[in-house]
Amino acid sequence: MTALPDPKALQAVEARIAGLTLSETGCLAAPRKAALARLRQMGLPQRRDEYWKFTRPDTLTQPAPVPATVFVNDEGPMFDAVDRLKIVFVDGVFDPEASDDLAMDGVVIERIADICDKDIHWAKDLYGVLEANGQVPVARPLAALNSAFATDGLVIHVTGSPERPISIVYKHRSETSDVMLHHLIRVEAGAELTLLENGPAAARFNKCTEVDIADGGKLHHVRAQGRDHERRAVTHMFARLGADAVYKSFTLTVNGVMTRNEQVVEFTGDNAVAHVAGACVGDGDFHHDDTVFITHDAVGCESRQVFKKVLKNGAVGVFQGKILVKPGAQKTDGYQISQSLLLDGDSQFLAKPELEIYADDVACSHGSTSGAIDEEGLFYLRSRGVPEREAVSLLTLAFLAEALDEIEDPRLSEDLLQRLRGWLMRHG
Repeated sequence: MTALPDPKALQAVEARIAGLTLSETGCLAAPRKAALARLRQMGLPQRRDEYWKFTRPDTLTQPAPVPATVFVNDEGPMFDAVDRLKIVFVDGVFDPEASDDLAMDGVVIERIADICDKDIHWAKDLYGVLEANGQVPVARPLAALNSAFATDGLVIHVTGSPERPISIVYKHRSETSDVMLHHLIRVEAGAELTLLENGPAAARFNKCTEVDIADGGKLHHVRAQGRDHERRAVTHMFARLGADAVYKSFTLTVNGVMTRNEQVVEFTGDNAVAHVAGACVGDGDFHHDDTVFITHDAVGCESRQVFKKVLKNGAVGVFQGKILVKPGAQKTDGYQISQSLLLDGDSQFLAKPELEIYADDVACSHGSTSGAIDEEGLFYLRSRGVPEREAVSLLTLAFLAEALDEIEDPRLSEDLLQRLRGWLMRHG
């Protein structure tokens, strides 16, 4: 028997969704209604929930967002040196003037807003499906909220290997913007795509991406979350991998009051590969949470989780990573590492690594460490004339290098490395 939702929890849900519009027409109407039913059943996240005990969800769940001052970025556009197909959203609204033509060989790009009124579209077979699967065994109410009420997003169908990456740029211009976007990506057998994302998006941003990779397909995902100091964001990436599929995702985060990135990956075909990595640099009023759940349900699959966090002046970093190996998922290779570099005594790193294994022929490991700057390395650099500020920056970059190495395209990793180097030199 299904338990009835708590009245107070249901009241909180109704307060959050007041003023939001549920689309009741078109091919996405049914999955949206199903997502709303899941949300009402689960209720919004609370601090007493196991996977929210390190992160306060209240600013993500309250009816109105906390205003966020718009950050003026004088560093130039991200990924601008890369030949890319650029798609721009401003406070959650598609900007056709700033975006490129969406036509490109090997891929069909549409918008959620344009297919909502269609009765037949392949998106109805994916929208909300991976999100719903990802609700077990851990509830993810904010993803269900997104599936029910997201106002727009991209529907990307990859049938070949496009020469240019697709680059989604999120711009933030309103101090009170409250944005929900939902992306769908289907990579057909043998196809390959590189997806880039960057920008702060909104004062409060809720984004959900569902990725379905068929046998032999590949998706490379590189994300640089915006520099806005006061933004709040929660993102979910749900990925399902067929046989011999490849999924590689890297996220760089610098600043922001509160960021929670969730990755939920499921292996359904043999000999697939998934690498999920991230690096963050936080200063002061900064809370960054990476929560990852990888399910091995096939033979001979490989997963890697590599996360590095640099924290100072009271910043907080969180890592919650789990590898679940189901019965029969033999020859699994699962690796997980989470590390923090604390540049003062006021910052915190909270880690919860987990392994749950029901197969006997596997190689799985996890590790988590936290420490201060390498004093011997610092002394070595200082003794050779390197100023202290520059020496600390060099050691910090060396610490982050393992996560940046997860980016397969050297152009992209070099771009992010140079931006990190410049930021560290300017801000110490």
